[in-house]
Amino acid sequence: MNTASTETIDPSATQFIDSVLRLAPRVAAFDCDGTLWSGDAGETFFDWEMKRGVVSAEMARAMRVRYADYKAGRVSEEEMCGEMVTMHSGLAESAVMQAATEFMTQHFPGSVFPEMKQLVRELQQQGCDIWAVSSSNEWVIRAGMKQFDIFENRILAAKVEIENGIVTNRLVRVPSGPGKPQALREVVGKEIDAAFGNSRWDTEMLAMTRHAFAVNPNPDLEALAQQRRWSIYFPDGTGRR
Repeated sequence: MNTASTETIDPSATQFIDSVLRLAPRVAAFDCDGTLWSGDAGETFFDWEMKRGVVSAEMARAMRVRYADYKAGRVSEEEMCGEMVTMHSGLAESAVMQAATEFMTQHFPGSVFPEMKQLVRELQQQGCDIWAVSSSNEWVIRAGMKQFDIFENRILAAKVEIENGIVTNRLVRVPSGPGKPQALREVVGKEIDAAFGNSRWDTEMLAMTRHAFAVNPNPDLEALAQQRRWSIYFPDGTGRR
């Protein structure tokens, strides 16, 4: 994942950061793909790992069929995100984590939004409890969060049970849509003061918080944010769609 060696923040980005810091949130939740960085790490990893042979050829063929059905609307978002995790059943978790780390550090074409990285850092310095919430698989998100100094126990991503170091097909959670506030309520157990997201799958999470921020929003979320008077911010270089 690309990060500029010199992360310059323009004035509008500084204003955005300051507007959040003034709220002094005690607990904040961030979506990851499209919000903290450009692109969809989970979806891109899904394609990359099948080409690389991380899963068997038989599994890859079956999952490509499922993905085509998902794109055609015959498989739900939650089902697809869950299957992108359970497809690793039987593999050593260490091998999947190694593949996810290699992907995120060397092959993911997305770029971290510098102002979002700075915002997370400054919120942490204020003592804010930061949570990363994503429907992408936990391994990819764990690898990506290393750039943000967000620890594994503050990540709520698509996850399965691990047994003796081996991935199972037993889902723990898939935080997508209503699953995001559900995961936050179950695990965090505190009021969420600020939340940040970019797509309609973040709507319920944004609606549960005191201060909602639509960051790099898709058109449908941007329209909803305008309707509900949520803050809207486009990171430098993204522009309005």
